[in-house]
Amino acid sequence: MQRTTAEGRGPVRFGPPSPGPGLPVLPGLVGVLAAAAGRSAPEPPGGGEAVREAACRHWGRRGLITTPENVAAGPGAPALLLALLGAYGGDVMLPRPCPAWWTPQVRLLGRRAYHVPTPAECGGIPDPYALLETVRRVRAEGGDPRVLLLSVADDPTATVPSPEMLREACEAAESAGLFVVSDESWRDTVHRPRDTLVLSPAEMLPDRAAVLVDLSGALLPTGWPAAVVRFPDTPRGTWLRARTLDVLTATGALVAGPVAGAAAYALEEPDAVAGRACAAAALHGAVAAAAHRELLAVGALARPPEAGRHLYADLTPLREGLARHGVGDAMELEDWLGARLGAPTPGGQRFADEPVALRVRLSTGPLLGATPEERLAALAAPDPLALPHVRRSLDLLGSVLAGLT
Repeated sequence: MQRTTAEGRGPVRFGPPSPGPGLPVLPGLVGVLAAAAGRSAPEPPGGGEAVREAACRHWGRRGLITTPENVAAGPGAPALLLALLGAYGGDVMLPRPCPAWWTPQVRLLGRRAYHVPTPAECGGIPDPYALLETVRRVRAEGGDPRVLLLSVADDPTATVPSPEMLREACEAAESAGLFVVSDESWRDTVHRPRDTLVLSPAEMLPDRAAVLVDLSGALLPTGWPAAVVRFPDTPRGTWLRARTLDVLTATGALVAGPVAGAAAYALEEPDAVAGRACAAAALHGAVAAAAHRELLAVGALARPPEAGRHLYADLTPLREGLARHGVGDAMELEDWLGARLGAPTPGGQRFADEPVALRVRLSTGPLLGATPEERLAALAAPDPLALPHVRRSLDLLGSVLAGLT
């Protein structure tokens, strides 16, 4: 029998950060942070009452009734995920590709990570049949899979699984006895919220799913680390939250007091915060769609981007043209394309994808302009694609790709 390959217990290699918004910080957020700048004490482990109550209202507006006793806050999603996985134990199942920071968390704990192919239609979730077969084989070989990590709005693929596909993945996880951790950091960056229905595994598996939200995904600047996690309202969920707080305490993973104030403010979603999030999502959606058209025009492959500030491109059809430039795998493609575009283009190997596949994540932030003034102009423009600096960026992408045909 062919042995199932696990990625774990090896070197911890950190990948690129998540794509930033490329926009100046909202003045209201700056004011809240500045007003709390004199607060020297950190939040208690798991966050203070204000940020946890604000998180409850945030989830309540999305149909997930939550109480503060089932919420924990931490200094960013990586710290919270590390604590949660450390508390739960066991090996971890992940989709392939997956966010660059997931696998290192598993490796840091000395656990095994097993990557499962995603469906053809979307990323973020495992193919349910492949998941069941992989879990069966892992257990037959002595592994101990207990957790499934997934995302309902995915980095790197920028896709959103349909409710039917998400339900099938959740049913497979339940059948396999896996606890689900749903990373919903990009949920509020959906490009066309009226046309895209985003559901949470916590709605389908209320007793077996935790929800993780990194606030820098949509609500806070990337340099202000804060995240929240929602645990099931069950005795097992209470136990898991307590164990998670133990890990946060032991590692000193506490939210800075001023950042906690800004996080609570952002989670309440006042008009300025909600309006900026909506406008930014629409802007990145328009630019991502234009970049997607440039890719398809030269024969490259990419799923239509639906969320986030990026898209995931497969340049395998251009392999012959890339070979002329000495590019034969994803690592070489990352360096070559990034140098020509003048912006980071992390290769698929960063996201647990096959290194031989010529895949990269393209961020839309650099396409918005080189200065804060240009980016704000793109945010305010009725048609950002008509702005000269945005058009130049897209034309550069198109010309680099056309040179490979």
